[in-house]
Amino acid sequence: MQATQIEGFRLSPQQKRIWLLEKGQNVSLRVQGAVSIVGKLNIDVLKTALQNLVNRHEIFRTTFCRLPEMEIPVQAIADNYEIGITELNLQDLSEQEQESQIIELFERLKEISFNLANQPPIQAYILCLGSDKYTLILNLSALIADVYTLKHLADKISIYYSACLQGHKLDDDPLQYADIAEWQNQILESAESELGKEYWRKQDIAAINDFNLWFEEQTTKDSFQPQYVYSIIDSNTVEKLELLSSKYQVNSANILLSCWLILLSKITRQSDLCVGVVGNGRKYAELDQAVGILSKYLPIACHLQPETKFSELLQQLHNSVNNAWEWQEYFTWEETVKSADFCPVAFEFTDLRENYSVAGLSFSLSKYYSCIDKFKIKLTCLHQDNALITELHFDDQLYRLEDIETLAEQFQTVLADAIANPETAISQLNILSDRQLQQLLVEFNQTSISHPPDRCIHQLFEEQVNRTPDAIALVFEQQQLTYAQLNARANQLAHYLRSLGVGREVLVGLYTERSLEMIIGLLGILKAGGAYIPLDPNYPHQRLAQMLADAQVRVLVTQQQLLKELPQHPPEVICLDTDFETIAQQSHENLQTEVKPENLIYVLFTSGSTGKPKGVAVEHRQLCNYLNGIGAKIDFSTCRSFAHVATFAADLGNTTIFPALCNGGCLHIISQERATNSEALGEYFERHTIDCLKIVPAHLAALLTSGSQKILPQQRLILGGEACSWQLIEQIQQLAPNCQIFNHYGPTETTVGVLTYPIQNRTDCATVPMGKAIANTQIYLLDSHLQPVPIGVPGELYIGGDSLARGYLNLPELTVEKFIANPFNREHGKASSSHRLYKTGDLARYLRDGNIEFLGRIDEQVKIRGFRIELEEIRLALQQHPTVQQAIVCSREDVPGDKRLVAYIVFEPSAILHPQSSDLRAFLKEKLPEYMVLSAFVMLKTLPLTANGKIDREKLPAPEQVPPELAATFVAPRNQTEEAIAQIWAEVLAVKQVGIYDNFFELGGHSLIATQVISRLRQSLHVELPLRQFFDSPTVADLAVIVAQNLAEQTDEATLAEALAELDELSEEESQAVLAQGEIE
Repeated sequence: MQATQIEGFRLSPQQKRIWLLEKGQNVSLRVQGAVSIVGKLNIDVLKTALQNLVNRHEIFRTTFCRLPEMEIPVQAIADNYEIGITELNLQDLSEQEQESQIIELFERLKEISFNLANQPPIQAYILCLGSDKYTLILNLSALIADVYTLKHLADKISIYYSACLQGHKLDDDPLQYADIAEWQNQILESAESELGKEYWRKQDIAAINDFNLWFEEQTTKDSFQPQYVYSIIDSNTVEKLELLSSKYQVNSANILLSCWLILLSKITRQSDLCVGVVGNGRKYAELDQAVGILSKYLPIACHLQPETKFSELLQQLHNSVNNAWEWQEYFTWEETVKSADFCPVAFEFTDLRENYSVAGLSFSLSKYYSCIDKFKIKLTCLHQDNALITELHFDDQLYRLEDIETLAEQFQTVLADAIANPETAISQLNILSDRQLQQLLVEFNQTSISHPPDRCIHQLFEEQVNRTPDAIALVFEQQQLTYAQLNARANQLAHYLRSLGVGREVLVGLYTERSLEMIIGLLGILKAGGAYIPLDPNYPHQRLAQMLADAQVRVLVTQQQLLKELPQHPPEVICLDTDFETIAQQSHENLQTEVKPENLIYVLFTSGSTGKPKGVAVEHRQLCNYLNGIGAKIDFSTCRSFAHVATFAADLGNTTIFPALCNGGCLHIISQERATNSEALGEYFERHTIDCLKIVPAHLAALLTSGSQKILPQQRLILGGEACSWQLIEQIQQLAPNCQIFNHYGPTETTVGVLTYPIQNRTDCATVPMGKAIANTQIYLLDSHLQPVPIGVPGELYIGGDSLARGYLNLPELTVEKFIANPFNREHGKASSSHRLYKTGDLARYLRDGNIEFLGRIDEQVKIRGFRIELEEIRLALQQHPTVQQAIVCSREDVPGDKRLVAYIVFEPSAILHPQSSDLRAFLKEKLPEYMVLSAFVMLKTLPLTANGKIDREKLPAPEQVPPELAATFVAPRNQTEEAIAQIWAEVLAVKQVGIYDNFFELGGHSLIATQVISRLRQSLHVELPLRQFFDSPTVADLAVIVAQNLAEQTDEATLAEALAELDELSEEESQAVLAQGEIE
């Protein structure tokens, strides 16, 4: 019959927590100790001493019983309990084998579950290691012991052994744990405890929820069986540690804890940390020798300022720990920390140097294992004899052994550095061992290869002309040129440019549509010795004029139809089409120039945070290094045809232009209309076998979404310009399994690209890795104090080597700011190939295999659809509007994969009329290129601020799907064409309704989304529209008119074709008769 009542004592707060953890989270908590006994031991007397220990301390006769309706048991104390003791003889084993057996026994005992309701959870093993050497192993549940219990047991067992051996009566009157437990409960239930509880509630321990190590793995398992990594701190370091402790009047534990926090702060990049420090619960003299579970983890909050000296941190922690110690009785997880079940990171220090000598024997706690609470990772430090032992305990469901071993190595490094340099700022303390620094700074940067010296790009092209003069070099639509023809045309232009004064370091504007003339102009400028500045015809006139003025361009190479659209232009203008006859009079022979590899080859303008675009000046030698480096990584040797689909005003396309023309390939120039039309591009790729394509992931994704599968190359697909998703990669691999895919990364300032990753199988990274460095390139991932970060830890990406650009055109101060002196120029005795590093502003981390993963930006620069954009440039342009008082511009991705630029605006109080989104967009289009024009505008009365007065970006609202002014003027479609267009827009833009006067771009559209709309219009209405039409006809009503006209033209053409076909079947006389009678319908 089941009992209806039980007798016992309430659990202590610590016991209650342990019980709930073990039962609710599948956690096994226990304490194990190895008591070393040296001397002539009487094992029977030792057994009697152990039994006396159990007899005199109730906690070792305690079981934990409860009725079915009880969640928490009571402590049931038995009057008698005979402890089971197992003897093991290990005398025949070597010392190393004995140690292995002890470790194995510890591990085996961890797997044994205690029968808590029926038997006190204590087990004892006596190991005979020699004639005068023994070890007593104790295995106890955390419900009845902590590490301080083990230390006291070594003392008490020695006393009881001596008394038994000499027949003395034991006269101690130990404080019983049940009484301690009741006292603890009463303290927490008393009114006086409120002061202590309030102390803990005021502690800022929010960081307890934010702790994650970079190598933490996701797991669905709920078990907790921690493992540990063991290491020994050398005696020299221990001696210095003790001297430092004495000098600053802090204990060794505080020094070790400080180093632990510094290490964690550096690898998590968090300045606010919360660590659970084990408090022994015995601050009162009456409890000093108490046994049982009194210890608990006390959360200690710490804010680490980078400029804080290590010695100052010691004092801060000394005060924090002492305060926590004073209030430790009042801390409970249940009442204080409601947002977390446990402290993820912990610290424990134990001094094991006590040695108890009795009756010719010595007793000492030589080894222990203590797990009294759950954690992710815990540093345990043991001071034993003259040695300091560190154990990194970790949840093996979350962390891998090799990562924890690396962490242990880093702890030893920061400890040694801090002890040697206590007055150093913690930001300057090193956590990387010599081995790790060697790997990061030297091994990962061993990229040196040689390439032909004293060569310029146009010379490499001329050498290829000599090898394959009759091979097709260039194709644009129905036009093509052989290498000899292209070289001759470029030479004629070069001679003409020379007559105008173009030579070394002379900048020439190149303002052409994508065409044969674009490449002829490029090569002609280089052959003349000059450097080209590519200008995109889609840029606003104001921006183009600004770029020409900033570069002080005096010669412009263009086409007649573009010149009339450029109100301001340099004094010397060459139109490649209308000036053809004049240019053709020049010699077609190669020129002899004095251009050197260190001379400029081009200047590319990128978005600038000052409100103006900045020109990046690149030299021949940098592009030559890139050609050699990217060729070694990707191997273009089997690629015969290359497609160029990007804007010429960015360096993205240089990956195909120059490898093609300098290695005998055929370069296909794809017009913007075709490059944004999946069906047209697919048709072209079907007619012309394309081996290699470089494209922005978002561009390719939009084309694939539109349905065409023919736009993928046969051999090499190179993705670059922005982060790439695995979803896109998997789609490509399904469509073109034989095509090798590469991810390619590099800022314009480092010449096209410096990292390349051959993509095969999916990794654990959120996005596709950027890869490893190309030839003669050094990569450094550094913290904000230019200290290298460990593998896996985010850091800012700095680039050195032979691909670094000269700098920014006519901006020496910005050049010095972004191209810094290389602090690692001589590392480990080996000189770097670059005296400068480019500060990218990109956040990245090394993966275990040496590849690099992109993580984001550390500033307000973003990349959208492959274009690098400084948000500050847009904000400054927007604030030039007379009604705008304040503006904030940010990048949002409210829909995964759809990154949009959004402005938050506060108008001038004096403004009578507020402009609508369409007005602001039109204002910006006069100043900025299309890819920088905002997708949405949000009008606010005030910008939200944080407590310290900064813009609170987290409180900026998401833009409405349909701007208010559009919703207020909604007009429904009036016919089937408008209805079909509106429906397609609504689906692609993910909005509920589209009116006929709604602006495509004001609804969040952009050029890549427009390509999807074009594809759907083609499928549903059988109409072909160029991308440009969306900019000319941005509303449903306007576009419907164009569609109707297009359909009418198709109908007329079809009718005429049908009539002509009928006539073709008639004789000539019959045809004449029909035409004469006007019978053609």
